[in-house]
Parts: sequence; C-alpha cells; structure tokens
Amino acid sequence: MQTLVLDEPGRLSLTDTAEPAAPAQGQALIRIQRIGVCGTDIHAFRGEQPYFNYPRILGHELGAEVVAVGGGVSNVKPGDRCAVEPYMTCGQCPPCRRGKTNCCQTLKCLGVQTDGGMRELIVVPADKLHPSDKLDFETLALVETLGIGKHAVDRAAPEPGDRVAVIGLGPIGLTVATFAQVMGAEVIGIDISQKRAESARDLLGIKTLVLDPDTPIQDQWSDAQGESPLIVFDATGNRTSMQHAFRLPVGGGRLVFVGLVLGEVAFDDPEFHRKEMTLMSSRNSTGRDFREIIEMIETGRVDIAKWVTHRSDLADWPGVFEDWLTPGSGLIKGIVVL
Repeated sequence: MQTLVLDEPGRLSLTDTAEPAAPAQGQALIRIQRIGVCGTDIHAFRGEQPYFNYPRILGHELGAEVVAVGGGVSNVKPGDRCAVEPYMTCGQCPPCRRGKTNCCQTLKCLGVQTDGGMRELIVVPADKLHPSDKLDFETLALVETLGIGKHAVDRAAPEPGDRVAVIGLGPIGLTVATFAQVMGAEVIGIDISQKRAESARDLLGIKTLVLDPDTPIQDQWSDAQGESPLIVFDATGNRTSMQHAFRLPVGGGRLVFVGLVLGEVAFDDPEFHRKEMTLMSSRNSTGRDFREIIEMIETGRVDIAKWVTHRSDLADWPGVFEDWLTPGSGLIKGIVVL
C-alpha cells in the first residue's frame, strides 16, 4: 500500500508497505481518506518538533472509513465515516484514571511518537474512532485540530463578555478563537502577519491586531485596544512571543500556552506575582472533546467550511509541500487526499 515517510528533516519519500493484519479484539481496520496537515508536521519537516524521531510516517489529523472490526467492538461498524483520536493511551496510569487521557504517562500520538496515517490502511483501537453519518471525510479530518483549541478554551473557562486575546492566528489559533467565541468571549486576534490577521477577520469576524515584532506587545495593545485581556492564549510556539505574553493579561488574568517550543521559556517572577496570574499549558484533547466537536459541527454551532485552502493527492504531496510553506502561499489548512 502507498505510504509516505518523513525519512529525515526536509526529505519525504513515497514507498510501498505491507497491509496491516486483521484487527484483533477491540481494534478496527480503517481506510484513510483525508489527512490534515498541521504545525506539528511542519516542525517535524524542519527538524524542530519535540518528542520526534526519524524516520516517521506522519499523519494524525485523520478522516477515515471503517473497513473491518475485531471482536467486542460495538461503537463502529464497517462503512462508518470517522474522525480518529490519534492519542494512544494506556488507560491505567493516574492521569488516565482521572479522565486526563491527554496527559497519559505513556501517550504516543500517531504521526509523532509512533507511525501515523499517511498510508492507505491502519489498525487502531476502536474506541479512538468517533463516527458521524452527517460529516464528510474532510471535515472529520479537521476534528483533531479543533480539539486542540476546544481543550485549551475549556481549560481557561472564559465567561460571556470576557476579553480574550489569541496570539498566533494559524490553524490552532483559529480553533482557539472559534471556541472562545462559542463561549461568548470578546476575542481579539494577534499576529505579525497582515495576511493571517485578514484571514482571521474574514473567517471569524474577530478584531485583530497586527504586531510590529520590534515593539513590546503590551505597548502595542495599550495603544490600539484599551483594557488588557483577562485571558491570553499563545498559539505561536515561539519562545519570544511566549515570554512577552506574560505582560499582556490584566491583574488576576490567565495565560495559556497552546503552542509548544523546543526549549525553556523564562519570565519575570515579580511581575508574574504582582498580577497574581494563572499560567497553564494545554495538551492535545480527549475523546469527550471529539464527540462534542462533532455534535457542534453537525448542528451548525461551528463552521469550518472555508478553512481548507490547499489540497494535494498523497503521491503529489512531497513535491508541493514546500510550496505550501512559502510566504504568500495563503495556507490556512492543507488536506492530503487518498
């Protein structure tokens, strides 16, 4: 079967691999139909992704069709269209027992710590499949991305009318802004890219602030936006941005790191204490997030129809991926088609 492998930073190869064995007890064999491309794939391609080894089959944002199921499986059946929860967890460690499966002590994410879905067929635990008889494969492939934003917003728990800033208006920042809006927050998006700011305004109707990267963020905020935000989400995965973000929340506010940087982040402790800030990280999402997101899309509470800007067949993707990454490409979300 066709399989795409990231052999080393900057080198993708299309190869043939053996089809998987029949699904065992509790497993399902699925045919991958659509794969979302995200920042994790980009960082891995550039050699900047934490928790990553080469070679690796990428692909963790998956829309798939169930081909066969093993014994004891009742949540899906052959022919079902599903979003795939890509986090392989143990179910036994303390976080898993408390329902924090996203923090499993032995978690392996498809396409990151273990081989993913850039191939025709794969066997996964059936309880990681979330079916929908209403959504198409492309939409189902985007559920994982949406889960990152939803989980982060749930962590921060904004209330209606709260002022929220989202730094970094790539796909993950857009998902954060989307679910903050669902919660009734006043959302202001922040980016150094005029094009990304315009895309966020067009897609979500939010206010945006385009930063001068050489000027402290809090100075630009006070000049343009007035009162500081109660909650700040940093979705950049950029150390400088994350460090500057500490100065943006109002006293008693919250700062959530959604993006991940390879290395340490430093902050001024007296300023942190003066504001009595709450600092939190947000990692992945849970099965509950997947189920709630599917229901939100099915009922129209969340609309992502315009998010996909680039598409490629699996065989062609190695030749076009770098073009997607060039400045001015207009990439918001890319989809690989099998």
